Amino acid sequence: MSRGAGRVILVGAGPGDPELLTVRAVRVLGDADVVVHDGLIDPRVLDLAPAAAERIPVAKRRDRHTLPQEAISALLVAKARAGLVVVRLKGGDPFVFGRGGEEVAACTAAGIPVEVVPGISAALGCAAEVQLPLTHRELASAVSFVAGTCQGLREQDWQGLAGPGRTLVVYMGLATAGAIAEKLMADGVSPDMPVLILERGTCAGARAMRTILVDLGSAVERAGVQSPALLVVGRVVGLARAEDLLGLRALEAAL
Repeated sequence: MSRGAGRVILVGAGPGDPELLTVRAVRVLGDADVVVHDGLIDPRVLDLAPAAAERIPVAKRRDRHTLPQEAISALLVAKARAGLVVVRLKGGDPFVFGRGGEEVAACTAAGIPVEVVPGISAALGCAAEVQLPLTHRELASAVSFVAGTCQGLREQDWQGLAGPGRTLVVYMGLATAGAIAEKLMADGVSPDMPVLILERGTCAGARAMRTILVDLGSAVERAGVQSPALLVVGRVVGLARAEDLLGLRALEAAL
């Protein structure tokens, strides 16, 4: 049961591999009365919470949400008001496409003590696994993270985020990969710009596949890529340990 006044702790679970949790994250999980967790959290991470702790999944998928965000925030507040230590366990880092800011705001507005334990973001963890430097002295002096979700994709201004000297990492862009490629090429990014598809990074069955921008949509389909996956666009992709989805002849034909 609770070891004191109720509070909420947002914890980044990292990209998947439990060994990439921070020391602080492990300690906080061990003190939890309630764990409200994303759907893709490795069961071994959940096992770090006490056996008696309540575990509440709030999985989010592109086509289905177990709970809307407002209901998740209300759940955190309600459990904390009951005097419980509530750990909100989120994949990657809570503040990188994790809606952690909304949950902190909801707790603060309700007068609930809240803190944040950062985690290794999916981009950093998955890139490290395949030895991909997101920045490089000769190839990229800037890196940007964007969300590739279908809603509002056309309205998002990505001008200047991809191209020579830059690396672009796209979260949640698998279903719209073809549209993302068209958007970037329309903004002037070269059709032969290398792209890395990182599927299930740091987890069992992880795959790293390299292609070029003009072939991105069809490459995702041919390879049967499944979520979760990241897309990395930039010349640094050539340095990654990855499978090449396009051979020389196919590359010439695509161009």
